Amino acid sequence: MSRSRHRRGRIAALTAILTAVPALWLSAPAAQAALPAPDASTAPSAHRSADTGPAVRHDKSPTLRSMAAHAHHGHGGKKQQDDDPGEERLPHPPASHTPDPVVQSSPGGPSAPSTGSNFEGIGAGNYSITGVPPDPNAAVGSSQIVETVNTAYAVYSKSGATVLAPTNTSTLWSGFGGSCQSTNDGDAVVRWDTLASRWVVTQFANVSSSSGPYYECVAVSTSADATGSYYRYSFQYSNFPDYPKLSVWPDAYYITYNMFTASGSFLNAEACALNRSAMLTGASAAQQCFTTSSSYGGLLGADLDGSTAPPSGEPELMVGLGTTSTTLAYWKFHVDWTTTSNSTFTGPSTLTVASYTTACGSSGTCIPQSGTSQQLDSLSDRLMFRLAYRNFGDHESLVVNHAVTAGSSVGVRWYELRLSGGNPTVYQQGTYAPDSTYRWMGSIAEDKVGNIALGYSQSSSSVHPSIRYTGRLAGDTLGSMTQGEVTAITGGGSQTTYSRWGDYTSMSVDPADDCTFWYTNEYIPSNGNFNWHTRLASFTLPNCGSTASNDFSIAVSPASSSVAAGSSASTTVSTAVTSGSAQSVSLSASGLPSGATATFNPTSVTAGGSSTLTVATSSSTPAGTYNITVTGTGASATHTATYTLTVTSGSGGGITNGGFEAGSLTGWTSAGTTSVVSSGAHSGTYAARVGGTSPTNGDSSIAQTFTAPSGTSTLGFYYNVTCPDTLTYDWATATLKDNTTGTTTTVLAKTCVSSSGWIQKTASITAGHSYTLTLVSHDDNYTGDATYTRYDDVTLS
Repeated sequence: MSRSRHRRGRIAALTAILTAVPALWLSAPAAQAALPAPDASTAPSAHRSADTGPAVRHDKSPTLRSMAAHAHHGHGGKKQQDDDPGEERLPHPPASHTPDPVVQSSPGGPSAPSTGSNFEGIGAGNYSITGVPPDPNAAVGSSQIVETVNTAYAVYSKSGATVLAPTNTSTLWSGFGGSCQSTNDGDAVVRWDTLASRWVVTQFANVSSSSGPYYECVAVSTSADATGSYYRYSFQYSNFPDYPKLSVWPDAYYITYNMFTASGSFLNAEACALNRSAMLTGASAAQQCFTTSSSYGGLLGADLDGSTAPPSGEPELMVGLGTTSTTLAYWKFHVDWTTTSNSTFTGPSTLTVASYTTACGSSGTCIPQSGTSQQLDSLSDRLMFRLAYRNFGDHESLVVNHAVTAGSSVGVRWYELRLSGGNPTVYQQGTYAPDSTYRWMGSIAEDKVGNIALGYSQSSSSVHPSIRYTGRLAGDTLGSMTQGEVTAITGGGSQTTYSRWGDYTSMSVDPADDCTFWYTNEYIPSNGNFNWHTRLASFTLPNCGSTASNDFSIAVSPASSSVAAGSSASTTVSTAVTSGSAQSVSLSASGLPSGATATFNPTSVTAGGSSTLTVATSSSTPAGTYNITVTGTGASATHTATYTLTVTSGSGGGITNGGFEAGSLTGWTSAGTTSVVSSGAHSGTYAARVGGTSPTNGDSSIAQTFTAPSGTSTLGFYYNVTCPDTLTYDWATATLKDNTTGTTTTVLAKTCVSSSGWIQKTASITAGHSYTLTLVSHDDNYTGDATYTRYDDVTLS
């Protein structure tokens, strides 16, 4: 829940009153303390924290089944009343001066994730709700699902049956003693340790104290049964350890915090490594902690998915927002449990990303809801849980997201980072904002084949907050969520008084098949405040676990071009085998502008091969930018790539059929011997041949009169002359007459070589002027040395 720290002293003072008069707790939201973006160059370096040391208490619990039964049927425990109307803004970068360059402004294709289970989690229907936000979080084990909300815990089967009904999270620490047992303060997180097949649950304690000490309570299951016994630990902190986030790594359980003083001032981010190997056996365990400077907050540690561990000795990577609108920051945490002085926490290092503006300005609150003026907090000042890590063998990949401004609304910026030399690099990134609806509170993960799933909350002034998810397949166009959007449940109401929503959600991957995603988030069935519900939904993306393992990727280069109306542009379509064997891939294009045609040479390839796509526009093609979808269809998979074509015009005119891809000399005036040939083109399928392979007499030519559109200044074309004679008798030449001024320029002087190959020539033009371009091949009709010239790709730019 991440309690507002500037309110904690008042909370402690009002405890007695609130116990007697619970309704007084629902006071007006406190003002948020927005912090300016810091200057990282003046910030002190990271240092070891005094919180380093052994757990202050540890034991082994009875089974959770027995403790929960006692709690439900005995005294039950008083659920604390709490509201969380605001969160201090963490240090975050200033707004970008440029629009987001990686916004995906249109939805994915018609295919969508295949939904499996979809059932109710902890909420007003099965638990006494007394606070906001719920902080929904879940993890998936070999046969069970564990969900935590702010102060409660439940266990389900994968079909949705309740194995352990919602109960206070503090029940896990029944009989443990201290604040872990006596308080139920929240911010619970649950993870599944795949390498050990254990559950790990955390919750902070004693955070209502005005002076501390404060605690993080950690429980590690003794088996894969979440209702069994646990090894329990309590770690102590001198400052308030807010917003704890747990991640699993082979050498430690890592937890990151935002640290605040007793008076509510932000201090820094703190990262702690807990001795995982000791905690898996119930032995005494210590933590080693380091802090950042005050310039950073909201760090996330890499959290292992899948059964393939990272390379031995690889440090834990931690990532947070940078101090500029084009950066993330990262640290490397190496822990040594034998010689603790050898442990290191290095950073921050800077990772450059596409520019972004954190959502909702300085307050962070701007998410609209239907039926109320109350807006919701985007929590855009931090990366959103989790930083999901997976080792694919040939590469290591991490995915993470945060909320950013997307035009007039809010979208989810997501990244796939890959490690190179131990350092993260941006492999792909995008901002998912396919329409004006606000999307935030995301969580992201990858399955075993590299498909990516993204879940989030969605809301607008006409729609109640709802739960949605989308995804992309490995090999799809980089930077895009190519799957259709699925709604897990549509909210029936809005939160009418408080701004805090969720705080975090979770996307997990089922370890049983390493393909099924499980997403957990909140919604409200009707307008209100303390009536939230949570939902757990599972789904899969195509090609994961399928018996048909043959797959390929498709890409275009260049990804964009600009042409004047009447001209043509080309790009290379490349394919690659991503799994299994190569297959035949047929190519097609859609989304062409009016008057344009697309040709592929060749029209199909074997995966691993490439083709040339030529888009020929006409003089009537409207100016504009067009996203052309290039589709590769194989026997076992279909993938797409996007080619962006900008067509310019203005005062009219332009070259017609400049690439001769009409298969004829449409738009040209010809004289002598001329034709269009389908072999040996510079690009695309066709080129013009002026002259013949048999002797001809005198000049043969093609000519076109055109008006140079506004925004153009250069005419270009390619020629390839075959002239076995000498310049005295045979040649190729080209002239450009400016009909507006009456001047003529020789663009190609008389040329004769036996085989020139393709050569480009250019000439300057003036927008709005009328020109006549004449392309000539001259032959003296002498037997045995016929001269001809091929011309192609006449363009204006």
